[in-house]
Amino acid sequence: MASILERNNKVAPKKKTRADYAEDALYREVWEEVNNEKTTAFIKKYSRYIIAGALMVLIIATATVIGVRTYRAHKLAIAENYELAIQNVDTNMLNAVAANSNGATSDLALFQAYLLDGNIEHLENLANDGHARDFRDLARLHIVGLRGDDMTADAVEDYLSPLNTKKSPYYYTSRLMVAQKYLAEGNRENANKWLDVIINDADAPDMISATAQSLR
Repeated sequence: MASILERNNKVAPKKKTRADYAEDALYREVWEEVNNEKTTAFIKKYSRYIIAGALMVLIIATATVIGVRTYRAHKLAIAENYELAIQNVDTNMLNAVAANSNGATSDLALFQAYLLDGNIEHLENLANDGHARDFRDLARLHIVGLRGDDMTADAVEDYLSPLNTKKSPYYYTSRLMVAQKYLAEGNRENANKWLDVIINDADAPDMISATAQSLR
């Protein structure tokens, strides 16, 4: 490349001679040999670490593949066992599915076991240890429906307190249930407090709001 001075003076760049090209080739050859020697020395010095790192990567990759396959196989087995338990009306198998799975599958297995044999213990396990709020709250509503006659209104209110949040899909239903229990005990004052919670809430479902107004 011509220098600025050469360009300004319109001097043609000096052409390289054979000696110049030979010198450049020798320089490149020496540079490559130096780099090769450095690379070889680096590999020799850190070969153990390089091999160990490569083996670690291989082990992690293999474990990941095996883990994914095992997870998929486990999920498939759980689904098959659930279907088989429903077909055979086998609550023991449903309990096994619930114990060996997680999330909605476990919760659904427990709830289905209750529907099959009516054993309230399934609901209690679901209410206390269910994975999803929807199923835990649903189980509590069913338990109050089954045992509500033997519970005081205060006890019902306390038991359904986890549902006293709009994060629960059964928020309004549980509030109405508490109000109805207070009415059953003749406690109109407390009942109206819960009914007003529903009536004054613009987001309350129409049917539940209408029921609350009729009870108020």
